[in-house]
Amino acid sequence: MLVKSRLFHLLSLAALLGLAAHPVSAQEDQRPWFRTGTGLGVERIRLAVADFGPRDDSAKTHSQQFTQIVRDDLAFSGILDLVSPSFYPAQSPTQPGELQRASWTDPQVNAHYVAFGNLAETTSEVAIQAWLYDVTSPSSESVVGKIYRGAPTDAQVRKFAHQFADEIIFKLSGGLPGIASTQIAFISSRTGAKEVWVMDYDGANQHPLTSLRTISLMPRWSPDASRIAFTCYQPYSGVVNAQICMYSMDAGKVISFPRFRGTNSAPAWSPDGTQIMFSSSMLGNPELFVTDVNGSKPKRLTFATGGSTSPAWNPKTGQSVVFVSDRGGIPKLYMMNADGTNVTLLDLPDKGYLIDPAWSPNGQILAFSWRRPDGNYDIYVMDPTSQHIINLTPDSGTRNERPSWAPDGRHIVFESTRTGPRQIWSMLADGSQPHQLTTEGHNESPNWSPK
Repeated sequence: MLVKSRLFHLLSLAALLGLAAHPVSAQEDQRPWFRTGTGLGVERIRLAVADFGPRDDSAKTHSQQFTQIVRDDLAFSGILDLVSPSFYPAQSPTQPGELQRASWTDPQVNAHYVAFGNLAETTSEVAIQAWLYDVTSPSSESVVGKIYRGAPTDAQVRKFAHQFADEIIFKLSGGLPGIASTQIAFISSRTGAKEVWVMDYDGANQHPLTSLRTISLMPRWSPDASRIAFTCYQPYSGVVNAQICMYSMDAGKVISFPRFRGTNSAPAWSPDGTQIMFSSSMLGNPELFVTDVNGSKPKRLTFATGGSTSPAWNPKTGQSVVFVSDRGGIPKLYMMNADGTNVTLLDLPDKGYLIDPAWSPNGQILAFSWRRPDGNYDIYVMDPTSQHIINLTPDSGTRNERPSWAPDGRHIVFESTRTGPRQIWSMLADGSQPHQLTTEGHNESPNWSPK
């Protein structure tokens, strides 16, 4: 009964993703006023991942790889506590008939759920059997039971491990998505030019998508993750300037998109994927325009004496857009309807300017970069209605910028100079558990795939 109550609270709280608990102003202390998944005084589910057993010698390396990746994925999920393997029983199950529930619910382990399984491997195939059981329940039914078959490669085993971890998160969070199978697009100059790269959510499998040998900036995934819009420098009427470029994941190449006069940058997709908003000086002053996904018939949305850029469409409603404008003297955040009407200032105390707005998937929390009077850049989150804010990266380096939310609303990826050159980092959305994802070269402008 206790476990059922615990699970009920987990499902209820995880569904809220960003519930305001103790609002604070910028002048007050920096205790979090929202939590990710759980953390509001409810005991979190404790889960153990037993060593997946190799069914033959050839499967030993991949069984270890699979086990470790699943553990890492679940440890960074933000919704459960992973039991340390140092507390595990001496005998680990590799199939349901070997599971001894009492040894996992012993006070020293105190696990609520146990994941386990086995691997068999030949020169042509790896076969993975994976289960998740509620060891506090007398039921003989598994919570998750999967068989994965594919090529016996590191990349395929890694993919299967991510899928199994996501399946566990899906079941234990009441149907909310996991992020282990998602990707992060970013800009890297490690090949000599700023190109669009992509990597797994945990920093693995980093590789370039483009080879334009020019300057690429600000990649943005389409809602269906089939395309990436980004800023690139391309010729137009004999002049090289910033333009909107488009990469197709399906075609594996940059596809055509119209060129416009002036500087064109900072593309943003509408939540339904039918429109793209961007900043353009095609009529003189940098203003926000919107087109269909083919780039036809751009329509001007903003009219101001200063420049407007970095639009961010509310992913939940599709009816409002936050953007950056210096119409008041320094860059600040403004909100407007998606048709350009009803522009309002999201004013915050203190001096300094605000850039890089990014909505949480539920459309309730706004992340952004704020340069304070001391010159530091930090990542903040804000409830736009109350304008309560919190600094997620205090005392962590001179520049922390360009936040992007994971589709689960529990994680944020960003760029930081805390270790020297600009690198990509991820963290839980309350600022905890920072992870450095890139180490080679100069890396910036991360954007998390929607799935």
